[in-house]
Amino acid sequence: MGYDGYESGFYAFLGIYITILLVGSVIGYVVGSFLMMKIFDKAGVTDRWRAWVPVYNTMIFMKLGDISPWLLLYCTGGAILLSWIGVGLLFVIGMQVLLILAAWRVGLKLQKDSVWVVLYIFLPVVWMAIVAFDGSRWNPNIVPASWAGNGFFADRTVWQGVPVQPGAAPQGYGAPQGYGAPQGYGAPQGYGAPQGYGAPQGYGAPQGYGAPQGYAQPGNGAPQGYGAPVPPAPQGYGAPQGYGQPGYGAPVPPSQPGYGQPAAPQPPVFPSAAPQPPVAPPAAPQPPAAPPAAPQPPAAPPAAPQPPVPPADPMQPPV
Repeated sequence: MGYDGYESGFYAFLGIYITILLVGSVIGYVVGSFLMMKIFDKAGVTDRWRAWVPVYNTMIFMKLGDISPWLLLYCTGGAILLSWIGVGLLFVIGMQVLLILAAWRVGLKLQKDSVWVVLYIFLPVVWMAIVAFDGSRWNPNIVPASWAGNGFFADRTVWQGVPVQPGAAPQGYGAPQGYGAPQGYGAPQGYGAPQGYGAPQGYGAPQGYGAPQGYAQPGNGAPQGYGAPVPPAPQGYGAPQGYGQPGYGAPVPPSQPGYGQPAAPQPPVFPSAAPQPPVAPPAAPQPPAAPPAAPQPPAAPPAAPQPPVPPADPMQPPV
């Protein structure tokens, strides 16, 4: 066999190797995407097509593992751009470490112990098949990750269709601070009836209100001095001050003229009763009486009677 035989054999081997590599890559992509779709279904991710998009499905997997999905792009770009100086391998190793951490967090949310991550390190497809088809349920309410407060490693993104994990407070997610009705929203200050709207001040029945004695409409046919009895007005209600009863047959003017119309002529105003004189203010209270004098001490007892003096003469009576 000459040199040409070795060359043809090498190309044949290379072709078979590339074919196996391509077929294996396609099979691995299909199987991995299918298992990823099952995991996404448990996690509540909508739209199954997300699991079939390369790179994008891995970014969603990292989001479910509480790791920023943009780190995958950073590591991929660093591995491609810096591979010519020998440091691209460091980015590849860093990307694998991030995927292991994401798998650890996803396993915890599927009721798997931390030791299950060892299976993912050596056989990731087997690990994905177990968590995808076992009876575990997705529970995102677990202890927050140690990097949850780190804005570079922790997940801070919000994608529609991908549930936001507890503890991942996205920047700007939700209503902005102070969201609500704008200041001053509602009725303007002082809105309501204009000032002075309503009954005029002093509206009510004046003291001694009533028609004067003997008042009558002249020319009505009634004798002079005839007047219609006026019923007592209810307390707190009456005509404006000085408003009297109109004569018989006269039109009753409106209680309040309409806006823009001239006021109706008022009937003659009769003098009201004379105002009552003001009541004198009550007398000032009398100061309290002086306290009684202290009792006098008792008088001294009377002196004892003197004994009788014996007389000098025994025949005389005693003095």
